[in-house]
Amino acid sequence: MPERGVLQNLPKNERPHNATLPVYNRGLLLHGSKRNEVLSLGQIEQYGLDSFADPDYISIYGMSPREWYACGIRLLGRTAVECTRDALGDRIGRDVASVAACMPSNRFVVIDPFSGSCNTLFWILRHLPDSEGIGFESDANVFELTHRNLATLGQRIEVVHGDYERLLERYSFPEDRGIVTVVAPPWGIALDEVQGLDLNRTTPPINEVIEQVVRRFSESKILFVIPAYEKVSASSLNEIGTRLDWTELRIYDINERGRNHGVLLGSQGWKPPR
Repeated sequence: MPERGVLQNLPKNERPHNATLPVYNRGLLLHGSKRNEVLSLGQIEQYGLDSFADPDYISIYGMSPREWYACGIRLLGRTAVECTRDALGDRIGRDVASVAACMPSNRFVVIDPFSGSCNTLFWILRHLPDSEGIGFESDANVFELTHRNLATLGQRIEVVHGDYERLLERYSFPEDRGIVTVVAPPWGIALDEVQGLDLNRTTPPINEVIEQVVRRFSESKILFVIPAYEKVSASSLNEIGTRLDWTELRIYDINERGRNHGVLLGSQGWKPPR
């Protein structure tokens, strides 16, 4: 696998003409042999190059791959696919802050039951300063790397190892504290690039997560933040829409080679003004 010294001499949208190199795509990193492997810088860049024609595609924590790798940040193959990259995280964070400004609260706690790299939390907290961030991660390998990565960056995000359903029972917050909840369970088979994203087929289904959070914090005002794809199953959108007091789907055009992502925002216990 060529490292940065090889890639930096290539045109940005070309891979080496080497038939022995596997194609670094979603299948290899999420479902294949690289899923639980700590990727080298060259592999990170090759994934960006092969899948998005950009070796700097996996930019997280406000840094390009070359920058965050030099800081000691490391990612598993599955995390490289599942993480929210900076361009998307920033847009989500801005939209969350604009809607949260309408909540009847001026202090927030941001919860991510499936935190992964915590880059979504990182960007939301950037746009909601002085808020508390809590992430849950059930996979031991992902947890260990993320905990180490955040410590390296000096980020004050509480990352807890374990299942969010059980761990949420330990937490309670003042009623005047607004709760922002990122609902981003693994998409897995829920995403089909032709049919789109079915929010009922995530693992677990998004509606189940919403139910758990609403049950646990039934007296609180909640803003749900659900990462989405440019094509979303209408029936799954409708199910979530009937469960929450307000929803709005926003898709971003941030040059993802026709595979644009976005966010479904929803409120429980309050509604933003029209």
